[in-house]
Amino acid sequence: MNKKSLWLLTALVLASIHLAQAQQPKAYRIGYLSFRDDPPREEAFRQGLRKLGYIEGKNMSMEYRAAKSANQLPDLAGELVRLKIDVLATAGTPATAAAKQATATIPIIMIGVADPVKSGFINSLARPGGNITGSSALSPELSGKRLELLKEAFPKIVRVAILRNPDNQANELALQETEAVAPGLGLKLQSVEFRNLSDLEKALSSIIGNVDALNLLRGIGPISTARIVELAAKSRLPAIYPVTEFAEIGGLMAYGISNIDLYRRAATYVDRILKGTKPADFPVEQPKKFELVINLKTAKQIGLTIPPNVLARADKVIK
Repeated sequence: MNKKSLWLLTALVLASIHLAQAQQPKAYRIGYLSFRDDPPREEAFRQGLRKLGYIEGKNMSMEYRAAKSANQLPDLAGELVRLKIDVLATAGTPATAAAKQATATIPIIMIGVADPVKSGFINSLARPGGNITGSSALSPELSGKRLELLKEAFPKIVRVAILRNPDNQANELALQETEAVAPGLGLKLQSVEFRNLSDLEKALSSIIGNVDALNLLRGIGPISTARIVELAAKSRLPAIYPVTEFAEIGGLMAYGISNIDLYRRAATYVDRILKGTKPADFPVEQPKKFELVINLKTAKQIGLTIPPNVLARADKVIK
């Protein structure tokens, strides 16, 4: 083989290698930071990504980090940033706050933050202005409505325990809204704080006999949703929850959005960011659909009756 032929062969080999490399899709690294381990929401996020063509082990990899307490979030956020991820999804307000402190350059997709403007994450819903975009859960605005529904369903209640995790900034906003509505409904509120399962068990034990109903604020932290529902059922008190999944797994009543839908839709933000959209110009999504879900099976088990007028308003009744 002469030098000219050898040169042509080498050029063809190098060109074929370059073409093969060019045809291979980029393997993106996606981070996910959560205040607690929540497999159903994480799976909904994964489902959304798969639907858009992002397959783990093929064209993307996932880096999951879930805190066991709020003070772990900054370290976990820093760990994800050091992995040089392409985009970071954050579940809720505390995780988003930790991510904001950890990076001003990596795009952050917040999921279900109560009030991202008041929390200081973005400049406005229409034009976020920084490296953060995603979805707002409108939690504070719905808190007063939940209290109204609780009173309508159980007119005789007067004392309501507000179950809240003070480590979640969203709780403070929701508490303010709830406190503003309570006097007009003739209700007296008792704020009950918890940071972990042990706190919650002690709190519920201490208030039995002193309150007439329970109202759980959004942002429970690293505690099992199912365990909260179980503990509330043992109290045999009327209870209302902030997202529909609570009622679907045994909670008495829930009014709000579907977290599963919210997390599935977050994948569309990840997709747009990876394709070049800048977070600063990507409007934050607000939920448009709110549902009232009532679990009649639970009502029967704890000896409560839901009035027909409230049942008629329910979007979903579990029997």
